[in-house]
Amino acid sequence: MASAAVAQDPLQVNPEQYKQEIDNTWVRVLRMKQAPHAKAGMHQHPAMVVVYLTDVGERVTAGDGKAREVKHKSGDVAYFEAGMHAEENLLGQPTESVVVELKPGVKAPPSHVTLDPVKLDPEHHLVPLENDKVRVLRTILVPKIKAPMHEHPAYVVVYLTELHTTMKMGDGREVDNPRRPGEIAWRDALKHETLNIGEKTAVEIQIELK
Repeated sequence: MASAAVAQDPLQVNPEQYKQEIDNTWVRVLRMKQAPHAKAGMHQHPAMVVVYLTDVGERVTAGDGKAREVKHKSGDVAYFEAGMHAEENLLGQPTESVVVELKPGVKAPPSHVTLDPVKLDPEHHLVPLENDKVRVLRTILVPKIKAPMHEHPAYVVVYLTELHTTMKMGDGREVDNPRRPGEIAWRDALKHETLNIGEKTAVEIQIELK
C-alpha cells in the first residue's frame, strides 16, 4: 500500500511540474508549473485547495477515465475532494498554481479566535470558499490601509500580488513583511494588525484550517 501511494504521488509521477514548498503536520503545499500543452500523468491528492496564479485551461481525466475541460482565472480558488487525476494544459502558454493538500486524519492546531477579520472588516476580508475543513479569505489591502487587530487560526497564505506590510503582533512586536507575487507562507495561529505601506493595492489568499 505504501509503495502504491508513493507511485501515485505527484512529486514522483511529475517531478518536472510539481515542486514542494511546505510540508508540516497539517499540510503539504506544492507549486505546479505546466509548459504549454504539457501533460501530467495520473496521480493522487488528498483533499486540497488550489490557488490559480495564472489563467488555466486544462483537460482533467479522473481515475475512472472520465475527462472534462476546466477553466479558471488568475486569482481563482477551488476546493477538491481526495482523488486521482491526470492533467493536460490546453493553453499555448505556461500555467502556475499552488496546491494546498490537507493531510487526512489530522486535526487543525487548536485556536481561539474571537477577533474575526471577516466580522471586523468585511469590506477587505472576503470569503470565496468555506467548508468543514477550511475557510478561505481573499484579503484586499489598498495603499495605507490598516486592518484592525484580528486573529487567525493556523493558515497558509498565498500572495497574489506584490505586497509590503508592517504587522503589529498581539505581543507588541512589529514585523516588516515584504512579499512578491506567488510567494507562499505558513502561519501558526496569529493575532496581529496590518498596515499596507506599499503604493499599490495588495491581494492575498489565506487558507485557514478548521
